[in-house]
Amino acid sequence: MDIQQIMKQAQAMQKKMEAMQAELAKKEAECSSGGGLVKVVVTGKSEMKKVDINVDLLKPEEKEVLQDLIIAAYNDAKNKVEGEFNSAMGNMASELGLPPGFQLPK
Repeated sequence: MDIQQIMKQAQAMQKKMEAMQAELAKKEAECSSGGGLVKVVVTGKSEMKKVDINVDLLKPEEKEVLQDLIIAAYNDAKNKVEGEFNSAMGNMASELGLPPGFQLPK
């Protein structure tokens, strides 16, 4: 392999990564906690986009429970988005013929 071919492969990989990151940024994950009492929607950039709270939880004495459920739903959605990202990166690595376990930069 000559240096020009390596550079072309690196450029192609960079373009694929940029396209994949742009595509993942458009994705959303909706998850819930508390048996559906709290739902959140998180973007591919791990930004919380929406929170839906069941009216039964809107009681002052339930404040701590509500806070915990929001955190749980958000973390679930964030992990789901990160899992999709990691899966896509693994697929891209295998398409490029990289060895198993090779980590592409995030």
